Amino acid sequence: MNNTFTKTSYKLQSVKTGKVFEDNGWTLDAPEEKEPSLIRAIYEKPQLEVKNNSWGLYKFADWLPVGRTLKGSSAPVTYKSEGLAKELGLKNLWITFSGYWPEKGANMSTCSFKETEAYSVCGRMTPEMDKILVVASAGNTSRSFAKVCSDNNIPLLICVPEDNLNALWFDEPLNDCVKLICSRSGSDYFDAIHLSNIVAGMEGFIAEGGAKNVARRDGMSTTVLSAVTTIGQIPDYYFQAVGSGTGAIAAWEANLRFIADGRFGTNKMKLMVSQNAPFVPLYDAWKANSRAMLPLDENLARKQVEEIDAKVLSNRKPPYPIAGGLFDALTDSAGDVLVATNEQARAAAKLFEQTEGTDIHPASAVAAATLIEAVKNGNIDKNALIMLNITGGGEERFKAEKELFYLKPNLIFDFNPDVETVQKKVSALFEKTAQYSKL
Repeated sequence: MNNTFTKTSYKLQSVKTGKVFEDNGWTLDAPEEKEPSLIRAIYEKPQLEVKNNSWGLYKFADWLPVGRTLKGSSAPVTYKSEGLAKELGLKNLWITFSGYWPEKGANMSTCSFKETEAYSVCGRMTPEMDKILVVASAGNTSRSFAKVCSDNNIPLLICVPEDNLNALWFDEPLNDCVKLICSRSGSDYFDAIHLSNIVAGMEGFIAEGGAKNVARRDGMSTTVLSAVTTIGQIPDYYFQAVGSGTGAIAAWEANLRFIADGRFGTNKMKLMVSQNAPFVPLYDAWKANSRAMLPLDENLARKQVEEIDAKVLSNRKPPYPIAGGLFDALTDSAGDVLVATNEQARAAAKLFEQTEGTDIHPASAVAAATLIEAVKNGNIDKNALIMLNITGGGEERFKAEKELFYLKPNLIFDFNPDVETVQKKVSALFEKTAQYSKL
């Protein structure tokens, strides 16, 4: 596969100004622009040609900003629902599943669509970068990057809240090129991001970039690429649970690419994104018709995050206000932000397993719960074409079938740690590590 891969040809564009420019290898912002804006990849091929399944995620390489392919990837799988659709009385419900479900052709060993980000981002990296990649996450993203980097010998430092360590499980021991540091118990995703920002500013390290990285968003967009190319048209509704909203932004951008493609319709999917109560900052901002995030006490936020089942939906500083961010995506798509309680999500997860045949992650259950509520309340046309993005599933089955290995932290830091202390300890951590192979 690698022998026949040709680097994807694309340019980058500022959403704010429309300015088009070259990618210098790891460009995260539009050059010489003062106002914050996401940038997008503009692909040379306006029409997507899907490769066969042996390519894994890279079957969608025409619309991925990658210069190489990596081993072990799997693409999201889309199928028409029968069980859940019948239960809800829906005529045209399609499920895009990312996770472990071999019978459906889904073989993501981390059981999360975060793998799509990791294979795309690491595929964008070049041998010349020769830096340690830094990634912050509430759990699933770090698990996916750890797996991909371990399998492909890419130096990586992940930053995760200590309370989320149970998310860092693997079916084999990791390569020593992967290191883990934590913000102490009681911290949240934002604390982990703060820690990663300190490290990313050090010489020899490079920030993955989060929502600003076009490779991350376009990797996540493969859920929509899977859905539209399988169904044959752009859905009317798109349901997904969100923490940062990056996946929904990616879905919107993929939608716009398909409209330009010209073969799948001209409509914009209504983005129906959901949060897990009581932690609902995106819901609060959207319902207040505010482009800015509303003030949120950090201690209250941490308490709310402790209460929610879907810990991955806990970003306090999402890419919502920025040009091209979630506010713009929701506005352009006439979308909405919905909310599900832990109890509603648990009931939805149980119903999904009963009707579709596999377990799903708490975040996926939040999305399913809001779809169930929208149908029950008569807010959705039962004949509409609906895409339900199940962003993770099959974990219970995977864990039952495999021996598991948990990654332990190399270092744990307090809230708002001293910058010099963090830098000194992290530098020492990597000095102890043997030289890595070149990418």
